[in-house]
Amino acid sequence: MTLWVATLLGIIQGVFMFVPVSSTAHLVLAQHWLISQGEPLPPPESAEMILFDLVVHVGTLVSVVVVFWSSLLRLTGGIMRDSYSWAAAGGKASREMLYLRLGLLCVLSVFATAVVGFALKAGFERVFAYPLVVAGTLTLTGVLLWLSDRLQPRTVSLRKLNPRTATVIGVAQGFALIPGLSRSGMTITFALFSGLKRRWAAEYSFFLAIPTILAATGAQALSVFSNGGLDGLDYAALFVGFVVAALVGIVALKAVLYFLYKARLKVFSFYLWALAAVVAFGYIDPIKG
Repeated sequence: MTLWVATLLGIIQGVFMFVPVSSTAHLVLAQHWLISQGEPLPPPESAEMILFDLVVHVGTLVSVVVVFWSSLLRLTGGIMRDSYSWAAAGGKASREMLYLRLGLLCVLSVFATAVVGFALKAGFERVFAYPLVVAGTLTLTGVLLWLSDRLQPRTVSLRKLNPRTATVIGVAQGFALIPGLSRSGMTITFALFSGLKRRWAAEYSFFLAIPTILAATGAQALSVFSNGGLDGLDYAALFVGFVVAALVGIVALKAVLYFLYKARLKVFSFYLWALAAVVAFGYIDPIKG
């Protein structure tokens, strides 16, 4: 992989990780197109390219840390304090332990994601063999975004976040493994459908991405290096993709938060529906590029 290709794919990931239009779909479509233009890339479904995709996903986690620095610091510090208080009280809650509770709810969401992901992973990966299915999932993402903007003001705060809602969000994230379904779009919209306020829906969604993507990247890295290592990729390409995705992601995340807080996510619906039409009519083939 050349460095300019790594840069291009890093830009695509940085933009579409947070713009709720499925970064995975755009990465794979871009990779197929590059291969059709003669670029010497491993197939998008290969273990090496999946690892590259996950590495640039980790790059966009840097964007989450930068944009939500104060909230993340407050959350992690609160979890540590609540955990110490709980242990010092002999396992009894002497007061409201909001941050520890939120941490446990995040664990529940990740577990729900893992259950869906491991159970249906093989079927999800075969979706790219069927362009009409990809067109359908892109269309569905657009519909969900459109509906989320039509909701009445949400009223549920983090203090009222419960295990049922955490499970729903985790399951939604698991189904976002299907190409064409946006991870951020699925988690944010289902958090909103469950009544969570827009700000907290966004923060919970993006915080949830951190353990989920790190775990997936670690598992994929172990798989790649236990089977002979990188093939057609090098560490320079991984590094460039990582850095570019992180820098572009900061700008994209701030833009998406603006549209989310203003209830204007439907602007992305039109793009998704147009892309779905292009895929459905064969102008972009997820297999041939």
